[in-house]
Amino acid sequence: MVTAIVMIKTDVDRIPEVAEAVSAVDGVSEAYSVTGEWNLIAIVRVHAHDELAEVIPGRLNKIPGIVRTETHIAFRAYSRHDLEAAFALGLE
Repeated sequence: MVTAIVMIKTDVDRIPEVAEAVSAVDGVSEAYSVTGEWNLIAIVRVHAHDELAEVIPGRLNKIPGIVRTETHIAFRAYSRHDLEAAFALGLE
């Protein structure tokens, strides 16, 4: 599974409708409105790296109201949930 974190800058008056459109894109597992420089953050999860091109520039960046995006590809996930599950299995 390939995970990408996409920061999204939108027209400020269109944040709610852009967020709805972003969350409806196949491959977007989560979308958040946030404070700071970016208006939205989308989590994209796909099976293969090549699929990112279909989802991000192919669909996401074409949504009306999106001004700019910045994409970060995740190398490895670290979360309390993942760590607890590993220790419960006896993995080190």
